[in-house]
Parts: sequence; C-alpha cells; structure tokens
Amino acid sequence: MNLKPFKYSNTQHKHHGSHKTTHKVHIKNGKGYKSLTHFKGGKRMYHSKKHLSFGEVTMIRKGKFIPGLFNDLKHKTRRRHV
Repeated sequence: MNLKPFKYSNTQHKHHGSHKTTHKVHIKNGKGYKSLTHFKGGKRMYHSKKHLSFGEVTMIRKGKFIPGLFNDLKHKTRRRHV
C-alpha cells in the first residue's frame, strides 16, 4: 500500500417525516470506522459504530462501490409481549 497519508470522510442523511437515518464513514491513515444512527422526533434512538476492515478501506480508497457496507450495523428490535 502507498505510504502517502490518506484521509476520507463521508456523511449521508436520509429523512422520512420525523425520522432521520445517518450513515458515516471516516478514514485516517489506513484506519477508520463506519457508523449508523437513527433519529426519531429529534432524539437519537439508536447508534452503532464498527471498525472498517482492511479490504473495505482499500476499496474505498480506490473509489469502488461496496454494496451492503452498513448491513452489519442494522438495529435489531425485540418485541414486548404484554
């Protein structure tokens, strides 16, 4: 890999009514993380953060599209049975 420093940052917001979903990717010097945040009515309901793998960092550095990058950060809900 090239020894030249590499910085990358990207944020995507999706709005649907009072709900908002934010996807973030940050990379600095070959290490980085991805995060997923859900907002409802202006309040943060769920947040998940995970390190990027070496393969994901190299694909982003090359400018390739990674389908399903945030699939492992999905919020799993539990139902309460009353």
